[in-house]
Amino acid sequence: MRLKEALGVIQPVDEEWLEKAQRRLDRLTKPVGSLGRLEELARRYSAIREEERPRIAKKAVYVFAGDHGVTQEGVSAYPALVTAQMVGNFLSGGAGINVLARHVGAEVRVVDMGVAFEFSPSLPLYHRKIGLGTANMAEGPAMGLTEAHKAIETGIRLALEVKEEGFDLLGMGDMGIGNSTAASAITAIITGEPVERVTGRGTGISGEALKKKIEIIRRALKVNRPDPRDPLDVLAKVGGFEIAGMAGFALGCAACRIPLVLDGFICTAGALIARELSPDVEDYFFASHCSQEPGHRVLLRRMGLVPLLDLRLRLGEGTGACLGMSLIEAGVRVLDEMATFEEAGVSQKEEDIA
Repeated sequence: MRLKEALGVIQPVDEEWLEKAQRRLDRLTKPVGSLGRLEELARRYSAIREEERPRIAKKAVYVFAGDHGVTQEGVSAYPALVTAQMVGNFLSGGAGINVLARHVGAEVRVVDMGVAFEFSPSLPLYHRKIGLGTANMAEGPAMGLTEAHKAIETGIRLALEVKEEGFDLLGMGDMGIGNSTAASAITAIITGEPVERVTGRGTGISGEALKKKIEIIRRALKVNRPDPRDPLDVLAKVGGFEIAGMAGFALGCAACRIPLVLDGFICTAGALIARELSPDVEDYFFASHCSQEPGHRVLLRRMGLVPLLDLRLRLGEGTGACLGMSLIEAGVRVLDEMATFEEAGVSQKEEDIA
């Protein structure tokens, strides 16, 4: 599916399905609304899938990886080669995402969108490399428009493949040294917030290093002059291959009516690009948590998303998405498995009976 076709397919979630799910939730053996946001999650999941009593059997988290030329400017506490090393860690099952995915019963699938390393074709990852990392956005565009377009369509096609496999719930995460710099730049441009308000510590920098990061982003915006009304222009000039892949994956999931759990700041920056291309995609998003990156809260507010958790996470990889998946599945099981007042022979409140 091409980008234009995906944009034409995406529709807002049907209000009638939301109401249908709510009617069943209100008949379950509990006071109306007493399970709070679990009911909200169940209602939205049911409406996205257009199933009155949905079940979640297959879950996966897609981790999109890519390198960033801006790391040449010293914006990260870690060298760029860590991206490739962490991909190896994901594949061997030793990373945080692997642990939490096992905890919630989800697969981990790693997508090489643009790591600056040539992996063996035999490795069990999705080889979708657009290039060996982006260019240095502080000196010019991170990528060309053609590359940005190709990366987005790669993400869309991945979502279509997932649909054919019958997955019920997906999470999205990232890996890429320097990608919080790209995410902060995207956030500043599209939201209009000052760079210093949306730029955080990333891999753990502070003090003078953080000030330098902010100045590098300001320089990139001055050099590239991205158009905030054109998300593809923003993506090409200051984005990353993995961010573009996540934007496409978000669009593809919405086109396929697959609920998507967002992770942290970088992941949400990709989702923002998708939302700027098609506002209806946000109906298909679940915000798992609010990270410690200051720009993340700005993005969530921009999209009207209320995070499920605030655990002071800032790892990325999809770790927060896994925890969010657990809560969504809990809500869905309530909707499907909990008895109604009629089924259980339990009396309702008098005004409910009337």
